[in-house]
Amino acid sequence: MSDLPGIVITGASGRMGRMLLQTVLDSSDAKLVGAIERTGNNWVGKDVGTLIGRPDTGILVSDDAVATIAKAQAIIDFTAPEATVEFAALAAQARAVHVIGTTGMGDEHLAAISAAARHAPIIRAGNMSLGVNLLVELTRKVAAALDADYDIEVIEAHHKHKVDAPSGTALMLGEAAAEGRGIDHRENNVRSRDGITGARERGTIGYSAIRGGDIVGEHDVLFAGEGERIILRHVATDRRIFSRGALKAAVWGQNKGPGEYNMVDVLGL
Repeated sequence: MSDLPGIVITGASGRMGRMLLQTVLDSSDAKLVGAIERTGNNWVGKDVGTLIGRPDTGILVSDDAVATIAKAQAIIDFTAPEATVEFAALAAQARAVHVIGTTGMGDEHLAAISAAARHAPIIRAGNMSLGVNLLVELTRKVAAALDADYDIEVIEAHHKHKVDAPSGTALMLGEAAAEGRGIDHRENNVRSRDGITGARERGTIGYSAIRGGDIVGEHDVLFAGEGERIILRHVATDRRIFSRGALKAAVWGQNKGPGEYNMVDVLGL
């Protein structure tokens, strides 16, 4: 056990945080060495095992990110953009692998993460599942094969508690489609439609978002042409696919140098 990489989970009390704790504790490839929450969170100071319905582990949830990350070989982070930027700096100082599943980041957040990646490996993906990353590659290939006569729409559905739209996964798919088609995603995406919008502009990539109930995650990429439609689809029914992928990334990153990586790298796609 002592030779296994030590993992720290940020945002431990959140939906993904709890799933990640379970996944790491059940793993034979890594060991849990810490869990982080914000100051004032009622999980702070309590044993991880007790909090997730297991025997005590001896690992207490901490609000001291500096001390906790200092003893880790990797941190897995599904939190918020501002928090992720702070964790990236701390992971870089500790030369620890930083696995980022946080979505909703802007250019300023991504710039800070790129700066941290000069000192340690950062593996960032809007979705950590094998199936979704295969879908990304398929989307890129289909977009490359079809011209702009085929309109591209990314349709995604998530649970009612999700705070960002489009989802990080939807953006991954849209960016892959843009790459396949050889266009600039930023200049060719449409994220909302309301009122009299006029006809669709040729070559654009549209997004539609659904929020409701307990939907784990559903993503369709629609290529709509005259007389036919091609639909690529992924449906997630169990959140553990994300936590297993994140842990796989944390272990994979142990022998990697500083830099920015993604799940395509991890999965060898």
